Amino acid sequence: MSAVNVPAEMPGRAVPKLSIPKLPAAMRWGLWLLCNAFALYLIIALYAQGQTVFALLGLVVAGIASFVFINRRAYAHRYIFPAVAGMLVFVIFPLLYTVGIGFTNYSGTNLLSFEQAQRYHLNQTYLAGERFGFSLHQNDAGEMRLRVDRGEQGVWVSAPLAGEPVAGEPLGMSREAEVENLGAALPLRDVIRQRKQLEQWVMRGHEGQLLRLYGLREVAAVEPLYRLRDDGSLVNSQTGERLTANDEIGFYVDAEGQKVAPGYTVYAGWSNFAKVLTDPKIRGPFLQIFVWTVCFAALTVVFTLAVGLVLASLLQWEMVRGKAFYRLMLILPYAVPAFISILVFKGLFNQSFGEINLMLDSLFGVRPDWFSDPTLARSMILMVNTWLGYPYMLLLCMGLLQAIPRDLYEASAMDGATPVDNLLKITLPLLIKPLAPLLIASFAFNFNNFVLITLLTRGGPDILGTTTPAGTTDLLVSYTYRIAFQDSGQNFALAAAIATLIFIVVGAMAWLNLKLSKVKV
Repeated sequence: MSAVNVPAEMPGRAVPKLSIPKLPAAMRWGLWLLCNAFALYLIIALYAQGQTVFALLGLVVAGIASFVFINRRAYAHRYIFPAVAGMLVFVIFPLLYTVGIGFTNYSGTNLLSFEQAQRYHLNQTYLAGERFGFSLHQNDAGEMRLRVDRGEQGVWVSAPLAGEPVAGEPLGMSREAEVENLGAALPLRDVIRQRKQLEQWVMRGHEGQLLRLYGLREVAAVEPLYRLRDDGSLVNSQTGERLTANDEIGFYVDAEGQKVAPGYTVYAGWSNFAKVLTDPKIRGPFLQIFVWTVCFAALTVVFTLAVGLVLASLLQWEMVRGKAFYRLMLILPYAVPAFISILVFKGLFNQSFGEINLMLDSLFGVRPDWFSDPTLARSMILMVNTWLGYPYMLLLCMGLLQAIPRDLYEASAMDGATPVDNLLKITLPLLIKPLAPLLIASFAFNFNNFVLITLLTRGGPDILGTTTPAGTTDLLVSYTYRIAFQDSGQNFALAAAIATLIFIVVGAMAWLNLKLSKVKV
C-alpha cells in the first residue's frame, strides 16, 4: 500500500480555524442583566420572607455566576459552573445548614425566631367585653363583609375581608346605612368553611374596642393579652404577670421560671454534641446503635461477599451445564426493586401467619418472635440484606474471576491443592485488592441503609428507658430520622448533631476508599 502524503503547510498561508459564532455584545449584556435582575428579585423575596440563609445562598450562587461569565480568565470555568452550582445548592449548603442546626436548640418546641415568638404573644387577646351576633355577606363583586348587630348601638359592617390580615392594623367598621351593596347573607356552612380565615381578622369599632370572631355565630370584644415594655419584657394585661425572654433556653419565662410556649431558636453551642456523649439516656442508646450499625454493615459485606464468591466460583466450574440460566436466576433479586423484596420478606417472617413460622412450627414446633426479640430481629435483617446484596457481589466476582490466570489453578492441582486451598491461597488474595474499594463502598452504603430498616422493622423492638426514640434494630440514620420526625421528639438540633457525627464517619470511609483506590486527595 502506498503511503498517504499529507501536504505540508504552505509558508505565508494561515491554517483556517474553526470559529464558534458569538452573540452580539449588546445581546450578551442584556441577557446577563436579565438573569441577574431575576436572581436579585428572588433573593429579595427570600429575604423579605425571613429566609436569610437561603437569600445568602442565592446571593453567593448569583455572584459566582456573574464572576465566571464576565471575567475572561474564568472563561473555561463557565462550562463546569452548573455542576459547581448544583454541588453548592444540593450538597455543601445542606451539609453546612445541618451542622449549623446542630449548634442550636431547634426542635418541635423551638421552631420560631425570637421576633415571631414575641409577635405571637403580642397578638394574643382575651375576652374583655360583650358578645354580639354577626352574619357573613358577599356582594356581586365577590367582596365579603361581617355584619355585626350591636344592639342599641346599631348595626355595624366591617371593611371588605380581602388579602391577608395585617398584625396591629384592625379593620375599620361603618354603620350599615353607610355601606352600599352589602350582598346576601351566606349560610352557616359557608361560615364554617371559612372559619379559620375569619378568626384571623380583628375589627375596631368607633369607641376603640376590638372585635374578634368568638364561636360560629358571635364576635366578642377583646383586648391584647400582653403589652410590650421598653426593657423587652411582656406584661399580662389581666394579671399583671411579667414575662422575660430567657435566651439560654429559648423561651419566655414567668416569675417562677416556668416556660411559656411557643419557644424560639437560640444558639446552644456544643450542648447537643455533649449530650450525645455525656447524657446516659442518650449516650447508651447511641453507642448501642452505633455498634450495631458497624456490625450490620460489616457482616453484610462479609455475608454477601461469601455468598457471591461461592456462587461465582460454582458458575466457573466447567462441569456445570446451563450456566446462562443459573446466572439469570441468581442475578434476578438484583433486578427486583428492593422495597418490594423487603415487604415480601416482612410478610414471610410474620410471627402469626408468615410462611417461615408456619414451616418451622410444622417441622420443629417453634414460632420465633422475629419482630419482638432483638437478636432474632437483627438476624432477620442480616438474612434479608444478604439476599438483597449478594447479586452485586456475584457480578463483581464473576468479572474478576475471569482475570485470574487458569495456569495458577493447574499448577496448584499438580501440587495436590484442594479447592479450599485454591480459594484461600489463590482466589481470595487476587480478588481482595481490586475488591477493597468496592467493599468499603458497600460498607458505607449499608451504614446508611435507611430503607431496609424503615420498611422491615421500623427500628423495633424499642430500647426502654431512653429519652429519645430508639430501637434495637435502628441504624444511626434511622435513629436520627426518628429523633427528628417521628414519635414525640422532633428534636431537630440533636438529630443534626448525630447526622454530623455520621457524616464524619462516612467521610472517613470515603477518604479511605479514595486512598485504597490510589486517587490523590
